[in-house]
Amino acid sequence: MTVVIKGAGLTIEDLVKVARNGEKVELHKGAIDRINTCRAMLEKKIEAHEIMYGVNTGIGEFSEIVLDDDQVKDFQKYLVYNHSAGIGEPAPVDHVRAAMLLRANVHAHGNSGCRREITQCLVDMLNNNITPMVCVKGSVGACGDLAPMSNIALCMMGENTVFYKGAWVPSKEAFEDAGIPIPGLHARDGLAAINGSNFLTGMSALMIFDTNNWLKQAEIACAMSLEALKANLKPYDPRLLIARGFPGGIRSASSINKICQNGDLALNKLKVKVQDAYSMRSTPAVIGSAHDQLKYARMQVEIEMNGIGDNPIFFPDQGVQLSGANFQGSPVSVPMDMVGAVVTMVSVLSERRMNRLNNPALSIGLPPFLTKGAGMFSGLMLSQYTADMQIVEQRILSMPASIQSIPAAADQEDFVSMGMNTALKNFQILDNAYGILGIELMAAAQALDLREKYETPYKYGDGTRKAHEVIRKHVEYLDIDRPLFRDHNAMKELVKSCEILTEVEKVVGSLE
Repeated sequence: MTVVIKGAGLTIEDLVKVARNGEKVELHKGAIDRINTCRAMLEKKIEAHEIMYGVNTGIGEFSEIVLDDDQVKDFQKYLVYNHSAGIGEPAPVDHVRAAMLLRANVHAHGNSGCRREITQCLVDMLNNNITPMVCVKGSVGACGDLAPMSNIALCMMGENTVFYKGAWVPSKEAFEDAGIPIPGLHARDGLAAINGSNFLTGMSALMIFDTNNWLKQAEIACAMSLEALKANLKPYDPRLLIARGFPGGIRSASSINKICQNGDLALNKLKVKVQDAYSMRSTPAVIGSAHDQLKYARMQVEIEMNGIGDNPIFFPDQGVQLSGANFQGSPVSVPMDMVGAVVTMVSVLSERRMNRLNNPALSIGLPPFLTKGAGMFSGLMLSQYTADMQIVEQRILSMPASIQSIPAAADQEDFVSMGMNTALKNFQILDNAYGILGIELMAAAQALDLREKYETPYKYGDGTRKAHEVIRKHVEYLDIDRPLFRDHNAMKELVKSCEILTEVEKVVGSLE
């Protein structure tokens, strides 16, 4: 189903459909009218020689320099050239497509002053799967994501390379093949194409989507470990969580109860301790707090996705243009720094449960390191090392980027959000989180098998049984030691794929 770009109502789920699934997009007629109206106003102001930032003046420290008519024509080209100053490998296709969609949605408000052809070019590139080469690093998240967005704007002049039909080709060649006209950059067009925090916001939207799925799988892993460790499930009684009142905690406990439903542990058929360690009974508070932070971050990101992030901003109905700082990335980078931190926090909780599964002093009768051949075999001893190493990296990356401003542009831009650093490090944190959670899931599956093989069997919850079944399609039971790096990588990819989540939700219902 086509996603309609109208400057409002765009959700993270819409963005994922376009960025990752190739959903088609189109400009709403009202958006086209607003873009044309704003452009007509701008052209009148240009003819009247009204001073407008970034139209007939320089930018940044050069904002007080007024350009003559001939310079105005070429300024946008040189602006984009100058700002195409990133570094590094090409950014992932879904990150670039997300940024393109969000820039078009800014234009759809009709306050940016660019020609309709600029916005239509973004739409046409999306619909023909033409993805510009964008250097992954270079933005400081203020004045917008200037460096990465300039790589996109180069294509509007027939420059840069693009990923098209499985290969990197010149943009001009791809445009010709797809029948897309090259619009060129007229007055204001270049700055309107680049001056917003659309790249870091698009990445943040994808991060929120992925983190929500990861948190739900963290609850599945928790449920499996709780059943393997014969935990006391009273801390998951909804009355406790409702009494405290945090929505995330209520949600998390509900999800874990769903996964454990119809199992002997949930039905109180097993002898359990009066009170377990924090890593076993605090999960609703910990993962719940992550849910609550993610909910706030989603609100902030979706506001930015549908807001007017530009400079200057034109108000055609009032005949004025205002210059401000609607490009500043802090409203997104601040909550997204917290998202990275809570993913690290939940990863630590996962590793602590994995430790309890491995440690015979804590595992309620399970063999040391989940192997029956202790001494000859070391079982999952080294799996914990791998999880721990990744957690240390997560902790290093969890330092907020939003407090790391370094002044630039001769101190005209003396505070910047560094929101791109937030977005980049968050995906590194999440990449490690997939591996850490995969290791807990593997350990929990091993523990459940050991209970089945060497003790009086007991029935596991519906969701736990399904998760175990899916894991065993990808990683075999560890009877004797083998190289575990293949298993670790297989589990990491399994968590990323969300196959466990999909299959468990088929059995127990949504874990939202």
